[in-house]
Amino acid sequence: MFGVFRRKVVSGSCSASVIGKSWRRTRPVASINADCFTSEGEVLRHSRITENVRSICHVTQPGAAVNLRPLREVVTSLHPCVGMQLQNRMFSSESGDLVDAVVPFMGESISDGTLATFLKKPGDRVEIDEPIAQVETDKVTIDVASPEAGIIQEFVAKEGDTVEPGTKVAIISKSAEGAAVPSKPASPDAVSQPPSTAEKAEETPKPKVETTPAVEKPKPASPPPPKTSASEPQLPPKERERRVPMTRLRKRVATRLKDSQNTFALLTTFNEVDMTNLMKLRSEYKDAFLEKHGVKLGLMSGFVKAAVSGLQNQPIINAVIDGDDIIYRDYIDISIAVGTPKGLVVPVIRNAEKMNFAEIEKEINTLAKKANNGTISIDEMAGGSFTISNGGVYGSLLSTPIINPPQSAILGMHSIVNKPMVVGGNIVPRPMMYVALTYDHRLIDGREAVFFLRRIKDVVEDPRRLLLDI
Repeated sequence: MFGVFRRKVVSGSCSASVIGKSWRRTRPVASINADCFTSEGEVLRHSRITENVRSICHVTQPGAAVNLRPLREVVTSLHPCVGMQLQNRMFSSESGDLVDAVVPFMGESISDGTLATFLKKPGDRVEIDEPIAQVETDKVTIDVASPEAGIIQEFVAKEGDTVEPGTKVAIISKSAEGAAVPSKPASPDAVSQPPSTAEKAEETPKPKVETTPAVEKPKPASPPPPKTSASEPQLPPKERERRVPMTRLRKRVATRLKDSQNTFALLTTFNEVDMTNLMKLRSEYKDAFLEKHGVKLGLMSGFVKAAVSGLQNQPIINAVIDGDDIIYRDYIDISIAVGTPKGLVVPVIRNAEKMNFAEIEKEINTLAKKANNGTISIDEMAGGSFTISNGGVYGSLLSTPIINPPQSAILGMHSIVNKPMVVGGNIVPRPMMYVALTYDHRLIDGREAVFFLRRIKDVVEDPRRLLLDI
C-alpha cells in the first residue's frame, strides 16, 4: 500500500527521511485503495491501482520542494474509467482511525490560554462537537470540542499547560479498537498457584539462636526549647496555609483595576434615591409585563433608562480621553457588571438608547445567564461606554466603585433600606438607596458629575419624566 505521505502544506517542503521510510514499508506491494498527495495538502484517492509503483516522489536535496512529476505520470497512466475523489484531510493519522482535538480560535485579542480542566477521561465515549476540555483565557472560558465521534484514546496536554490556537489536546479514536482498554484486576475467585519449593523452604521455621542483649547507652538529654520573647509574634504553622495559583481571569481583572487606579484621577460623589415610585410601578404592572413580554420587570431596567437619560444630558460622562484628544461617543453602550464564581465579567447592552424596558430586561437576562454558565463570548463583553454595578444584590450599603477602562465613569447601586424620611412635613418610612458615581476628574468636573447623578435620582423617583422627556 502506498501509505500516507505527509508534507508541510505551508512551506511546500517535505522530509526525505519520512518519505523514504514510508516508501520502504510499502514499496513491494500493490494496493487496491491508495492516497496520493497533491498541492495544497489535498488527497487524491484512487479506487483501483493494479501495478507496483516504483517511484512516487523524490527530493533533490534536504528541505527542497517535492518533485511530483512521477506521481503525475502514475495518475495519467491510470485507466480512464477509474474514478478519482478529491478531499481534504484536516485531522488524520497514518491509520486514518485517529483524529486530533485541538484548541480552537479564541478571539482577535487572545493569543493563548490555560488548559483549566478536562471534562472527559481517557476511554470515554464522545460525540461530534461534544466539549472534552476547557481553556481559560483572560476574558472567557472556551470549550475544546471533539471533531469526530469516537473514544478518547489519550490526552497529550496536561491541566495547567499554556496552549495556543491549534495546540493538540487529545487523540480521538473513531472506532473502539484504537482506544486504550484498562486491564481488569484479577478475580478473587482465581485459583491460587501452589507455592514453589523455595517458598516452602522459607516457610520452614528456623531454630532460634539466643543472643546476649546489648547494653543500651543512656541517651543524652535533649536541649530545652528556646524561649520566645513576649513581643515575638506567634505565626500559624505553614501546614494550615494553602497556596493556589491565580486564574487568568482573576489576574486580568487585578491588572485592569490597578491600571485604572494608577491612570485615572478617581473621585466619587454620592446621592440618595427614594425608590417608592419605581417599586410601586413594578408591583402594579409586573404580572401584565410578564404576560406580554415573557420576562420579569426588575429595577435594573429603570436604572439603565435613567443612565441613558443622564448620559444624553451630560455627554461628557460618555466621552473618554485618548492621548491629547477627547472622544465623544454618539452611541450609548451600557456595561453591566456581573459577578460569577470564576470572577467579574462585564457584558455590554448595545445601543441602549434605542431600547425599551422589555428589550433591556431580556438582554440583561440573556447576558447574565451566559456569564454565569461560562458561555459568554468576547464580542459580548467588548466595548462599552458606561458601566452600572449593582452591589445591592449582595447587601452592600455603600461603596466607591472603580472605573472600567477605557470608560470615564461608573454608577454604583446599593441595597434598599427603609429609613425615616421627612415628606410633606411628616416623618414617614421610605425605601431608600444610596447611589455613587465614580468619575475621571481629568475629564469630568464636579458640576457635570453632580448634575448627572441628580438626573438619575429624578428619573428613578418619578419615572413619568421619561415619558414626558423632562
